[in-house]
Amino acid sequence: MTPRRLILLGIAVLAASSLPLRAQEAAAQPLNAASLAAAIGRDLKSRYNLEGDFDVQLLRPWVAPASAGTDWSVAVVDYPSAPASTMLVRCQVRSGTDVQDSQLVIHAALWRDAWVVKLPLTIGLVFDPSRLDLRRSDMLRDHDVVPATAVDRNFIFARAVPVGRMLTWHDLARHPLVHKGDLVQVTASDGLLVVSLKGIAMENGAQGDTVTIRNPDSRKEFPALVTDENHVQVQF
Repeated sequence: MTPRRLILLGIAVLAASSLPLRAQEAAAQPLNAASLAAAIGRDLKSRYNLEGDFDVQLLRPWVAPASAGTDWSVAVVDYPSAPASTMLVRCQVRSGTDVQDSQLVIHAALWRDAWVVKLPLTIGLVFDPSRLDLRRSDMLRDHDVVPATAVDRNFIFARAVPVGRMLTWHDLARHPLVHKGDLVQVTASDGLLVVSLKGIAMENGAQGDTVTIRNPDSRKEFPALVTDENHVQVQF
């Protein structure tokens, strides 16, 4: 082989290796039901910005065009309103010069780490991951299960949960930073003007909640934003 051909071959190899991995995989996959489902899954995962392992399977037989090879693409033209375990997807499959419109029924699963109770949980206990273990769960099937990355110590356990059960959103509540009846610090600001006063919280509130505060002198009530422990803020 001449030096010129070696150089050209090296350029071609470098160009191929610089392609995104997903594009190289798609180019190498023949068109069949499995590769079509995988391509639709990638599209839906990107569309809904899903976190986790997203698996898609066709629920009805699908046969690729006779001329189908490795040069193909699929475009979803009608998306479901939201991801679900069973979805109806309309897509357009291009293979060479052939264009096929298909309406497909798919089964989907979104696998993520979720919490399972390792040690008994009691009401009011601050969220503590050391009392929990991780287990893979299908978030499209188990809607109320809590993903491992979704909570922190700003939550408390709202009820007792037995060992071995998956943790659900019903088991949690946001940790209140303001309690009903407590005296809280109120900060009111308007540009560079900042005024501080004391107020009485008329309800519980977690960070980011809007709660009702009563002025102990005038007895007037006003809404304020919970920003920290026993601290709320008002905007003029």
